[in-house]
Formats: sequence, C-alpha cells, structure tokens
Amino acid sequence: MKKISSGKKDSVTVILGLDPGTATTGWGVISTHGDKNKYIAHGCIETPAKTELPLRLDSIAKQLTKLIRIYKPDLVSVEEIYFYSNTTTAISVAQARGVLLQIAAAHHLPVHSYTPLQVKQALTGYGNADKRQIQKMITIVLGMEAVPASDDAADALAIAVTCAHSFKLEGIK
Repeated sequence: MKKISSGKKDSVTVILGLDPGTATTGWGVISTHGDKNKYIAHGCIETPAKTELPLRLDSIAKQLTKLIRIYKPDLVSVEEIYFYSNTTTAISVAQARGVLLQIAAAHHLPVHSYTPLQVKQALTGYGNADKRQIQKMITIVLGMEAVPASDDAADALAIAVTCAHSFKLEGIK
C-alpha cells in the first residue's frame, strides 16, 4: 500500500494520525494519493487506570511500535496540546504525547502537529465546528459507512485528514 516520500504527485503517502491520551490514545491510518484520501484502519490504544504511569506509557510505546510495523506510515500527525482547565489532565496528555513523538522519532518518521482549531477549519471550514460535524466530514472525506465508535479514533482520523489536506494546500505532496 505504501509508496513513499518521493515528493511526486503520483505517490501514495500513508499517514498515521494520533490523538494522545494516557488512558486512551486514538489512532487512525489513511492513505493519500493526489486528491483522494482513503481510509485504512482506526482504533485505540488503551491502558488500565489502576496501572502505574510508567507502565501505561510503556504500553503506549509498545502498542504504537506495533502499529508502525503493521501499517508502515510515511509520517505521523499528532494533535497539539491545547489549553486544559485541569492541570492534571494536561500533564497526562503531554506525557502520552511525548511518548508518541519519541516513538515516531525512533522510527525516523516526520511528525506534523495540528491544533483542534486547525482540524476543525481543515475539515469543515469553521473553527467552532462540533464533534458531530467533524465526524460527519470524516465519513464523507474517507468514504466510510459509519462514524468510528470511539471519539478518540475519530479525532485521530480527523488529524490524519488535516495533515493530508495541509500537504495539498502547501504543495508539499
């Protein structure tokens, strides 16, 4: 499925989108070829709440490594951390995000980050779009029959689509 970063318009690029979290990290894999985006897979990396933090982060790292081996992405797109009113949540998400970035770097994968606002604007053209609007656009853009059951996986697919769109807008792809 993958054929790679030659920079030519006729190549297929596989993008792994990630929505970081310590309890649940959503992931979504798409391919992009010219003007077409194609859904490949999605899911969640989950860690048990009662498990110690270092073990949870290690589990995220191992599961992400497995996903990279299976889907062989050309690049990774990750949601940027935004303002949280709960500091504990922000720190937890930042720790998970750090693990995601480290694993991507260990596999020599370029990483592109997008804020929730950028994702909303890329998919709907509207910065105040709600989750349902984003999810509806994902199903349309990727030709999916149904919205992913997990909001985290849906967000990860949205991040991957945003990355694909930004490449097209920037003329990188």
